[in-house]
Amino acid sequence: MLSNSPRGNRGRGLLRGLVILAAIGVWLAIGALGGQAQGSLSSVQTNDDAAFLPASAESTQAAELAEEFTDSETLPALVVAETSDGSELTREQLADVQAFADSIADAPLEGTSGDEPRTVGDLSVADPVVVPSEDGQAALVVVSLDAAQASEDLGTDETSGSELAVSALRALVAADASDGGLAGTGLDAWVTGPAGFVADLVSAFGAIDTVLLLVALGAVLVILALVYRSPVLPFVVIFTAVLALCLAGLVVYHLAANDVLTLNGQSQGILSILVVGASVDYALLLVARYREELRATASPYTAMRRAVRASIEPIAASAGTVIVGLLCLLLSDLSSNRSLGPVAAIGIVAAFLSAMTLLPAMLLVGGRRARWVFWPRVPHALGRHSDAPDAPEPVDPTSDAPAAASTASAADADDTHVDVAGHGVWSRVAGFVGRHDRVVWAVTAVVLAAGAAFVPTLDANGTGDSEVFLTQVDSVDGEEALTRHFEGVSAQPAIVIAPEADADAVVEAAEGSDGITAATVVTDQPATAPGMPAEGDPLVVDGQVRVDVTTEAPSDSQAAVEAVADLRTAVHDVSPDALVGGAAAERLDTQLAGQHDLRVIVPVVLGVILLILVLLLRSVLAAVLLMAANVLSFGFALGVSAVVFNHVLDFPGADPAVPLYAFCFLVALGVDYSIFLMTRVREESLQVGTRRGVLRGLAVTGSVITSAGVVLAATFAALGVIPLLFLAQLAVIVAFGVLVDTLVVRSLLVPALVHDVGDRVWWPSRLGRGQRAPERAVTPSSR
Repeated sequence: MLSNSPRGNRGRGLLRGLVILAAIGVWLAIGALGGQAQGSLSSVQTNDDAAFLPASAESTQAAELAEEFTDSETLPALVVAETSDGSELTREQLADVQAFADSIADAPLEGTSGDEPRTVGDLSVADPVVVPSEDGQAALVVVSLDAAQASEDLGTDETSGSELAVSALRALVAADASDGGLAGTGLDAWVTGPAGFVADLVSAFGAIDTVLLLVALGAVLVILALVYRSPVLPFVVIFTAVLALCLAGLVVYHLAANDVLTLNGQSQGILSILVVGASVDYALLLVARYREELRATASPYTAMRRAVRASIEPIAASAGTVIVGLLCLLLSDLSSNRSLGPVAAIGIVAAFLSAMTLLPAMLLVGGRRARWVFWPRVPHALGRHSDAPDAPEPVDPTSDAPAAASTASAADADDTHVDVAGHGVWSRVAGFVGRHDRVVWAVTAVVLAAGAAFVPTLDANGTGDSEVFLTQVDSVDGEEALTRHFEGVSAQPAIVIAPEADADAVVEAAEGSDGITAATVVTDQPATAPGMPAEGDPLVVDGQVRVDVTTEAPSDSQAAVEAVADLRTAVHDVSPDALVGGAAAERLDTQLAGQHDLRVIVPVVLGVILLILVLLLRSVLAAVLLMAANVLSFGFALGVSAVVFNHVLDFPGADPAVPLYAFCFLVALGVDYSIFLMTRVREESLQVGTRRGVLRGLAVTGSVITSAGVVLAATFAALGVIPLLFLAQLAVIVAFGVLVDTLVVRSLLVPALVHDVGDRVWWPSRLGRGQRAPERAVTPSSR
């Protein structure tokens, strides 16, 4: 026939080569475009709590009405200066502070040009004001930036105006007194306030574009080098992950730039980690199956075709489980949570496409000599094999069935022993599980339950802005100095919008509320500093007044959030139509929405993933057992992490989003490893029965799934390089939880349960009644 002629073989070879080159070419083009987009993701971030709240939130409604009381919305930057030795400011030092304030307007904004604002004065709505403290030991310089201009990207680096202004202020603080600065004056000074906190937060997230990705890729590269012991293959896998990230970054960038979704720094960091981890996990599974098939056929093309056929179902099921689980975040009240679902889902789709298209193409670049990529541990075919239909194959010669779908060898002829060539360690683990199944799953379950008992000790009621940073930052130090010396002054006072007739009652109720130091009605004259009383008559807009309320604790702290919660109760008692807003109220509403999300999203995720498992495994009982095992694993990881946070790392608490994100990632990703195991167990069980099948499945998949788990744990652990509490906590919980899922749940708990239950685990499918496929001849790869 023509297809078997030399010309036909050359034609097929040319077509294969063109397809491989086309696939690689398309992905290189994606890399070229996506690399630029990935590097620009920070420019489309939104990190303002108010932007994440629904329109129905009380603080959102209050903020909209509060805008009517000002000519233009301002973003305060506060410079706090105090004496280094704690003494009162001298007359000369006060003069130095005034000279500093006079120099602010001319402070240059780095990198701006043309019609853009060139100085801090160009971004300001009023001249800086100096306010000495009552104790005489400090002075406050209030710089009111135009909020609209401050949010715009300026300069060659497209940095926000607020960041440029804060950088200019800090540079001026560090300058000599002769240049308008405060160096050498005997004063310590900090730039704080809303502008200062935003700048420090953006600076912390700045490491996402470079440091986080380099740390994650470096850790993965080391692990892959140890797994493959090849100088080439680890870089092939890493390249696959990088281009997957480029595709995800390209899509997310354009969606965020066009306001289709909201991207914050946390979502960007999670996207990078998730894509790298998932891409490498999928690559590990495909490469392991490809290596296995290379031992059964001389043709790399046939081996890859079989490997893809055998791998695509569990990998697609894994990707689908994570995607569906994360898309449940669309039910969140917070736009930041709602957007994380699509952002992460896009990343998983990119990882799946890269692993299923780019990776096979790169592994087949060498044609019939493609095995070189495994050098020096090159897998060789055992026996005479060919792509030709009339050549004898070690498996059924009329099909492309995977080599691994086989019967057991004589060494594992009973239900408690297994011996798979090349998998000695995991064969012994499987044998141990088989001989002690009930003891193994019972002891494992008790240990996991004991750890889960500490879940209630996790304080996930929220944290303040100053507690978010794990390193010392200027804005936090400045906020502390502001609190020490300026009672009644708040960078971000709570705001009450109330009917004019209720103004006096609202002020009285606010001043009588716990944690409140002052309440002042906004007048038609400007105040010297936020929260301080001003001269003039009350400003009335559409029959309403605005009351600025100062809390004892800094407005960014959790104590201020609790004070505002009490303030709302007190104000609503005297004025039911009043609205309480401001920064602390926004944080309160964010925390309340996060707690609502936990109650709503967790049950939905459980139900959706359980349904996927039932459809995938064609069994209700197996799905329930896997789901229960992974929920128990999540509880253990969260409980142990709570102990570590409270008693080892001494963290101040956690945001409600931490357990929510950890749950979505751990349950979805944890189920992944059970899916990888159980799809192979089902494949083996069709040939040799469930008890022998689970032992063989564990032995064959043990090494690759463990490697995948270690890789994913390492990538999530890399989140710890970002000095922010939320990401550090998520890194600990997810990395530890993935290791528990990989080393305990998938290696011990699930196999022991399945082995103990036997064929009934597949109920109500036919396999649950002991019916299985006719046995095939044993292949060399299955021994």
